Parts: sequence; structure tokens; C-alpha cells
Amino acid sequence: MTITISPEIRFASRQLDADEKRPTFSPIVAVNMYIWEEPDWPAFRFDDAVVRDQLSAARLKQGRLLGAMSLIGSPLSTEAQAFATTEEIVSNSEIEGEKLDKESVRSYVARRLGFEASARFDRRAEGAAEIALDAAKNYQAPLMEERLFGWHAALFPGGYSGMDRIRTGAWRDDARGPMVIVSGPIGREKIHFQSPPAARIPKEMERFLDWFNREQSIDGILKTGLAHLWFVMIHPFEDGNGRIARTITDMALARSENSDKRFCSLSGQILKERKAYYASLEDADRGGLDATRWLSWFLDCFSRAVDGAQEIHCRILNKARFWMRHSEIPLNERQKTVLNRYLDGFKGHLTARKWATLAKCSLSTAERDIAELIGFGVLSKDPGGSKNTSFSLRLPEKRSL
Repeated sequence: MTITISPEIRFASRQLDADEKRPTFSPIVAVNMYIWEEPDWPAFRFDDAVVRDQLSAARLKQGRLLGAMSLIGSPLSTEAQAFATTEEIVSNSEIEGEKLDKESVRSYVARRLGFEASARFDRRAEGAAEIALDAAKNYQAPLMEERLFGWHAALFPGGYSGMDRIRTGAWRDDARGPMVIVSGPIGREKIHFQSPPAARIPKEMERFLDWFNREQSIDGILKTGLAHLWFVMIHPFEDGNGRIARTITDMALARSENSDKRFCSLSGQILKERKAYYASLEDADRGGLDATRWLSWFLDCFSRAVDGAQEIHCRILNKARFWMRHSEIPLNERQKTVLNRYLDGFKGHLTARKWATLAKCSLSTAERDIAELIGFGVLSKDPGGSKNTSFSLRLPEKRSL
């Protein structure tokens, strides 16, 4: 069965890889019709029979994750929330080729969630974190023009994107020509998408926001996928459209869960599947007003994001069990720091030299710390022996959520 959403909802979009995707203002005129030029834009439709099973599977996984988080207690669930939120913020920017300082993001998120963290300051990281936290915490508040302008201004503190001065806290204009997404050398550009004229943006966004803020008969996850696609298609800002689209997506997911606690990073999964993500958006743009294929990809991506979140939260749970098991052992701060780093997913073999680097101490101090932990039964020496001997944690049996 094909479902048609009211003519108030429709859209599609396309983008490129991070090194090619930057919007360009160009006088080039597109030859082919874009989806926003369709006579019945934005009358969106999709085949319910195609996405029904995927939606059910995604909802089941979502419910299991939320149920598990509700059972593990506040300290652990807050840690899981901080991890997922940090991952969402960092990945959302990295999809666009911008790397934020992860420690600054983690520090800011931790302070906002109410537990101790080192005070690192980075203006760009703080702006990106503030947007994500506002979207999650205030998910029930209407998404209005002024709120989007505030997000956009926070995303580009100082009004610059890289070295370029851009319009912030306002819809884009066509002062430098229409916004197009292109690739290829100068003179042989390939136009992948041209956004609606700037004169249409206020009306397009008024229609989008009215739909987004109203109750719908459509499932919340499907509405999330549609909101993502529609916003990207309108491309209302001079820059940052992808990042704000994914922030709106996270806000819509919070609404679908009726919770301000985010335990899953969809942007983290999109980053892993970045090429497929852009390809799916391009395919949606070419598919006319039928977004079935886009929603099918979106639901699968969301399901994989929940799978990844469950693995991470199992690690957090096992970390808590580790510390409960060894709660009576008198450990110094260096030992706690390195053990926590190991429990958080330290890659490679743990040696005395790596210990000294992580703990910022001498090699002899690292060797004493390790020897104490072996005596306590916390560490064990790996098979083999040399001056590069490695050590492993003696972990309790792992359990799943």
C-alpha cells in the first residue's frame, strides 16, 4: 500500500563526499527538474508495505535499548548518555569534514549533565554541543525560525565557515547566485543539486516547521527520516545545512521516544556509512516524490546505530561491574586513570611504557603501579616475556544488556 502524506510534506536531497560536498554559489542554470519544482511539491509518498517490517525491527531494538537503560540506574545511564551525546556531536561535524576537539566536547557535555569533567574550552566544540543538548533537552518545545537561527549562529561563532564570511542566524540569499552542489574542475562542473531560490525559503521553511511541529498519524521514526530529507532539500542556510538537519533528526528521535536522554548516536552510524548516506540522498532526489527507498535505508541505518549503542552500553555496564568487584582495593589516581582508559576501549597492548605515557609518570613508577595491580589480582602478565611485556585486565565475565 502506498501512503501519501498531505501535500504539506515532500522533499529530497543529494550531497557528496566530505571533500566535494561544500555548497557553491553559482550562476549556472540547471537543466533537469529538481524535486522542489514538481507541480505537487511537497506531496510526499512511500510504500508502507516495503518499510513496515524494517520499522517494526527498528522499534523493537529501540524499545529494548531504552528498557535496558532504565534498569541500570542513574549514574550508569548518565555515563551512557554522555558517551552517546559526545559521539553524536563529534560525528555530526566530522561527516562534513570538520573535526572537533573530542575532549572539549566530552568536558562540556559532562558539565551540562552534572558530573565532574576536566575544564577544556573550545568555542566551536561548545557551540556544536550547545545545539545538540538544546535539541535533546527541549525536544518538546516547538522548532521555530528563531531557534534555528540561534543554532546556526552557535554553529559558526564569529560568522565564519573556515576562511569564508557567511550569513549566520538568517536564511541564505542569492547575492552570489543560486546555491548549487557541484563537483569537478572549474569549467567542467557537474551539478548534483540546486536548491530552491532564496526568495522561496521563508515560505518553504514556514511550511516545513508547521508540519514538523504538528502531531502526525505517521510513525515517529518515519517522520524523523522525512524531516531529515525535507530540510536538506530546502537547504535554507548558506552553510551548515547537513549538521542542522541531523540535529533536527536527533530532536525528532527524542520526540519519538518521548525522552530527552539520548543513548544512541545516529550521526555516529552515518559517519561509518557516509558514502552510502550521500548516495541514498542522491537517489532520493532522483526518485521524484516517492521516498520509499530513502526511508528503507534510513530505518536500516537507525537499526545499526541502536546495535552499536547496545555494544557500547554493555561495555559501560561491564566497566561498572569491574569497579564494584575491586571497590576495596586502595588504588592511586594514576592507576584509576589508566584502568579507566583501558576499560573505555584502549586499543593495542598495555605495556609499562604506554602506562607511563597515559599516567604521565616515569617508567619506574609505571612498573611499580603495574606490579601492585598484579599483586591485587587486577592485572595479569600476558604470555611471553621481554622488556616489552604486555599486561591485561582480569575482567569479570561479560554480560549483555
